[in-house]
This record gives sequence, structure tokens and C-alpha cells, in this order.
Amino acid sequence: MEAAPGQDAPMAGGVVAAVARDASHRFSKQPQRAIRLIPGLGVEGDAHAGVTVKHRSRVARDPTAPNLRQVHLIHAELFGELAAAGFEVGPAALGENITTRGIDLLGLPRGARLLIGETAVVEVTGLRNPCIQIDRFRPGLMAATLGRDATGGLVRKTGVMGIVLAGGEVRAGDAIAVEMPEGARVPMGVV
Repeated sequence: MEAAPGQDAPMAGGVVAAVARDASHRFSKQPQRAIRLIPGLGVEGDAHAGVTVKHRSRVARDPTAPNLRQVHLIHAELFGELAAAGFEVGPAALGENITTRGIDLLGLPRGARLLIGETAVVEVTGLRNPCIQIDRFRPGLMAATLGRDATGGLVRKTGVMGIVLAGGEVRAGDAIAVEMPEGARVPMGVV
């Protein structure tokens, strides 16, 4: 894809390592051969797809809030880090829809776009905040998904959330290019 005027050209990126979805509100998702992204909604057939929030905790706060968590992405490199800490975790286990390899997801600014496969585009909206469900899945895992940066700031390692701008089928092996937003880079917050 060519960059719009005033916008950085897409950067070399990584690859889709795995994809998943689940029609039920469970912590882990079900691995799939392919998923379909639907613009403005999310992953077809996933419990978290929709224009308004679908995550139970956010629905309880404001069911009319926009869904900034249509797609959950985690970097596969996290699984190696967790294995070194004694936790065996693989794709879809932490509830992500797309597992990536070769992209510093956590270092992206808000508004970065991920060009996935032939047509799909996901705009990064923010960080996933690890919650108590992670410890219910594997006791002690939540602490392993948190860290500190050089200044002592909290680092949440459980991936990023995004919205679907352009749809299409996504499968393992698809290329991912990163397109940075125009202007100042705004660090991601929790969504």
C-alpha cells in the first residue's frame, strides 16, 4: 500500500504466526486456519466483535461506548519470555485474535496501522491491561506479563487492541506491514 501524502511509507514488518476467535466469552480463544476481519466490527464470529464495547467489564461501565478492542494482537515473542519464567503459553491461550512475529507491538504509537495480508488494516487503539483472569488461567502469570521500563514505568506485555479499518481474510503466514500515523507519536494507553 502506498502512503497518503504527509504519511510515512509502510515499514517492513513481520508475519502472522496464528489466528483465533471464539463465539463465547471465554478467556482463551479457539485457533483457526483463517479469520475474517469486518470493518468497524472486528473478527467475524468472535464474541468481542461489534461497534460498541463487548468486553464484560466495559459493558458494565458503559454499554454504549465505542469498541476500541475489536481485535486483540499479541507478539509471539512473549511466549518465549513466559516459557523462560516457567509458563507454557501458546497462541490463542491469552485470548488474542492475531499472534504476530517480528513486530514490536508494544512500541507502536496509538494510531499506527497494521496492514495484514492482502487487504486487512487494523488501527492500533491501545494496550491490553492484564487482569485477574490471567492468574485464574495460570497462577502467577499476571506478574510475569508485567514489567518496568528504564524509568520505572509499568510495562503491560499482553498485547495491543485495535479496530478494523479494512476487512479481509487473515491467516498464519500473512505478511504484516506497519504504517505510522501522521504527526507526533502518541504513546498507547490502556483501552
